[in-house]
Amino acid sequence: MLRPTLVALTGAAAFAFAGAANSAIFVYADVMSGANEAPPNASPAIGHTTATVDNVLNTLAVMVDFSGLIGGPGAAAHIHCCTSPGTNIIVAVPFTGFPAATSGSYSHTFDLTDAATYNGAFLTASGGTAAGAEAALLAGLAAGLAYSNIHNAQFPGGEIRGFLTSVPEPATWALLLLGFGAMGAGLRRRRTPIAA
Repeated sequence: MLRPTLVALTGAAAFAFAGAANSAIFVYADVMSGANEAPPNASPAIGHTTATVDNVLNTLAVMVDFSGLIGGPGAAAHIHCCTSPGTNIIVAVPFTGFPAATSGSYSHTFDLTDAATYNGAFLTASGGTAAGAEAALLAGLAAGLAYSNIHNAQFPGGEIRGFLTSVPEPATWALLLLGFGAMGAGLRRRRTPIAA
């Protein structure tokens, strides 16, 4: 009786995972530091970016927290795309209204269907349309080839940077834990001797 139950739970978890994989929300995050810059620098500053893509609304919600910039207040911040760690690439999405401060927070939601969301050079390199730029940015994020960066007077190439990587949705973690729990329960039952 245990095996059919375990098979049913495993099948349900697999079905739920498939649904989560087709989700419209994708979250990417990084930790920014001077060591992640190209070339690296010794800045003690640190930052964190969360970029949430909603494929139904075609939006990119960006949240940035940063502190300890030593090269002056942030003069600009962006998402750059698409390249590997240790290299530099053009700006994809400039963070409009980023605070000119050495520590702070930033939050903005961008319309991915609006050509004005993108840097002109990135738009041109992506076929000259918002649709092309959106496709390139989403592919770069999914592949781990996009980074957020904060620039200032002392570090015009960027004082801190971090590559954005995929963050599993809470529902995915919950399903994973449920699956492991079901497996553990099944193994415990299997080891328990049955009295005759």
